[in-house]
Amino acid sequence: MKILIQNGRVIDPASGLDKVCDLALAAGRIMALGRTPADFAPARTIDASGCLVLPGLVDLAARMREPGHEHEGMLESEMAAAVAGGVTSLVCPPDTDPVLDEPGLVQTLKLRAEKLHCARLFPLGALTRGLAGEVLTEMAELTESGCVGFGQADVPLASTQVLQRALQYAATFGYTVWLRPQEQHLGKGVAASGPLATRMGLSGIPVAAETIALHTIFELLKTTGARVHLCRISSAAGVDLVRRAKAEGLQVTCDVSINSLMLTDMDMGYFDTRARLVPPLRQQRDRDALAAALADGTIDALVSDHTPVDEDAKTLPFAEAEPGATGLELLLSVALKWSHDGGVPLPRALAVVTHEPARVLGGALGTLQASIGRIAEGGVADLCIVDPQAYWTVTPEALASQGKHTPFGTCELPGRVRHTVVGGQVAFER
Repeated sequence: MKILIQNGRVIDPASGLDKVCDLALAAGRIMALGRTPADFAPARTIDASGCLVLPGLVDLAARMREPGHEHEGMLESEMAAAVAGGVTSLVCPPDTDPVLDEPGLVQTLKLRAEKLHCARLFPLGALTRGLAGEVLTEMAELTESGCVGFGQADVPLASTQVLQRALQYAATFGYTVWLRPQEQHLGKGVAASGPLATRMGLSGIPVAAETIALHTIFELLKTTGARVHLCRISSAAGVDLVRRAKAEGLQVTCDVSINSLMLTDMDMGYFDTRARLVPPLRQQRDRDALAAALADGTIDALVSDHTPVDEDAKTLPFAEAEPGATGLELLLSVALKWSHDGGVPLPRALAVVTHEPARVLGGALGTLQASIGRIAEGGVADLCIVDPQAYWTVTPEALASQGKHTPFGTCELPGRVRHTVVGGQVAFER
């Protein structure tokens, strides 16, 4: 289908483009940027006056809950939530049921996602069989089936030797290992260690749970030369270690969740299970350090950490409630709010949800590497049209996701997605 998008403010953080112009789309590609060919006859024209025309968002952490947890989220509902939030590409972790440790499971998941004609799904393969932390998976076969990297999701590796072997193997073939830094024995609490957790009688997770794991990972990187993406950094001390590792030239990238970027442990309120998250919300000094690191590039990407949880699993005492929150539809709005409230230039705030996460994926994107997360002539037409002046209130009724729980509940956020285009086709419109 030929589509003409007119009068929108086109922003491409990757190239620095920021101007009001038209976009002509044809055969799934951006045919023209600015001057529309005289013979271009669009089947549809979209008036984007007053709106931002952005690259489709790239989310590096979004659980689809399928297979195995369909009561908390179906592939259909969560992919619909993605495009409703302007997300056109997303990475899902391997902790499904069964775990994504076999090529057939990965291929089936990708095929089902493709049939929905929504966002592009990029699965992570399990680093170890069953995420048990003992035997490495067949990474080469999983890569051929469509995996863009390998990780343990939120399951820590108990054996440093297994981690070393995994990094050695991954380095040999150029794979990226995705790790959430958490020491197994220190990370068993339900809230961030501190005065608030103590007063509430909640078991705490100290910052050391993150920093000890980071020290281990960085020491192994020095000897293996592997490439690692750190998932959901949560502390000021962790940020300092990442900054040092990058200065030393280690192949490290990292992300932070929208929850850790904007909220603190005080947002747990009176045992509000919507704020029962992994990693836990930490203190204000940690939040401020995370925001500064995201702004200066120490942290590469902002992620939704989308983890839909059903009502029964949240309607429990705080320590027993299942951790997780919906986030796909909040990612862009939180980025815009961070830009406005934190004085962060809009191009940087948009970069951390578009071309920066695409850069993290790099060569794993294959032929899409030069197109995902950016707007360029000849590139894939993955776009998001958003009204930055439209505010909306986060309510269960406003969310397409099957998961309705988020610590941002009842918050008013800026930016309402009007259209999402994936591969030159309108996948969502409001």
